[in-house]
Amino acid sequence: MEMKKKINMELRNRAPEEVTELVFDNCLCVNGEIEGPNDTFKELEFLSMVNVELSSLAQLPSLNKLQNLELNDNIISGGLEVLGQKRKRDSEDDGEEEDD
Repeated sequence: MEMKKKINMELRNRAPEEVTELVFDNCLCVNGEIEGPNDTFKELEFLSMVNVELSSLAQLPSLNKLQNLELNDNIISGGLEVLGQKRKRDSEDDGEEEDD
């Protein structure tokens, strides 16, 4: 199943703003990019994309409340700096300062 189709199943008639957990394990990731989760998932705390043939995190949206991101068994070949950039930007948006 593709991620875009799986997201409709995961929503279960809820608005994206109400979802706190998404699991895409073993779904097909087209072109190695994240599909489905976007900035409308403002309350998302848990995101699992295990074994989805993910190769890039470039499309990872800003998920301010995300506490757990599972990416096991993927072919990510770089781009992990995106996680640090998003975290730093989120902290700045919240008025926090990063320690160097």
